[in-house]
Amino acid sequence: MNRLWWSRILAMTVKELKQLLRDPVLLLIIAYFFSADVYLAGSGINLSLHNASISVIDHDHSAASRELLYRFRAPYFALQGELLDSHAAEVQLDKGQILAVLDIPENFQRHLQQGQAVAVQLQVDTSNTVLGTLASAYATQITADFGRSFVNRAGAGAQSDQLPIIQNRYRVLYNPNRIDGWFMSISELLTVITMLSMMLPAAAAVREKERGTIEQLAVSPLSSLQILLPKVISMGLVILLGVVVSLVLIIMPLFHLRVQGSLLLFFVVTALYVFTASGIGLFVATISKSLGQVTLLVILLMMPILLLSGAWTPPEAMPAAMQWAMLFSPLYYYNEMSYAILLKGAGLEIIWDSLLGLSVLGVVFFNFGVWRFRRQFG
Repeated sequence: MNRLWWSRILAMTVKELKQLLRDPVLLLIIAYFFSADVYLAGSGINLSLHNASISVIDHDHSAASRELLYRFRAPYFALQGELLDSHAAEVQLDKGQILAVLDIPENFQRHLQQGQAVAVQLQVDTSNTVLGTLASAYATQITADFGRSFVNRAGAGAQSDQLPIIQNRYRVLYNPNRIDGWFMSISELLTVITMLSMMLPAAAAVREKERGTIEQLAVSPLSSLQILLPKVISMGLVILLGVVVSLVLIIMPLFHLRVQGSLLLFFVVTALYVFTASGIGLFVATISKSLGQVTLLVILLMMPILLLSGAWTPPEAMPAAMQWAMLFSPLYYYNEMSYAILLKGAGLEIIWDSLLGLSVLGVVFFNFGVWRFRRQFG
């Protein structure tokens, strides 16, 4: 490629940036996505159990039942009071006023002192599966701890020190304080990058259609690649600038994220991902006649890309067909590399396979978008 070829690319890239700067509404939307949207996702979504409302039906009213109730306390549970019977509990559960009901049977303390097994019933509202599962898991742990402590105090006597004990020792890696904001803010940033990488190049190309200038470009000395590549480069530069702002001004200072890996490597991977997703956007532009159609098609494509990214459902938990489909989702590779670099400090020796997969998809998607454009206007 000679000097003239690159001068045309540069001139077209400057043209695209000037057109973007003349659109203050679009600039405001981009700024919102990389700032307020990432912050709201990181601070407004909590994946752990916090102050879950729980009521109790205490048929025993003994010291043991009161001790068990005391263990269902903040920050995980918020006790809403005592109910008279199971009918009142069902009414509150049906209305969504409480998340769970703990039912303690009669003679609870006496049976424990006699060494008998006691069944404590927990009714959980699992219409929200995540909260319901967390509530039942925390409740199971609380009751198990209560049972062990009661046996150690009263049941085993002189032989309590001879009972076998399993010590559970674990280490929490990469996010030792289990800060949900780290995962959620990074996840939202990757989603924003995906959406804008498809939307902005497609919008730039469709805008040419709406203004009637795409035909002029098609009959100019410019090749299809010289027309489309500057749109990807210019919008990619804007997206990379937004990523810098989001990381340096939002995620790192506000959520106290300490980046473990190389930021340079992360931006190189991000640039490759923007190039890959832009190929999808160029394909969208070739089958769209207006910005409204671009928006709807991008939303339509975003859903399978997100669901097959592995961010919310591990690949091994998916059906075999979905695991194969994940290999065609560029966000799957980008997620793997981004979390590995930012949280684990991984280098090329760790992420090379994901980088190779994303590179292959990038070449295929971009060339397909250029081919569609050449068929339409060539």
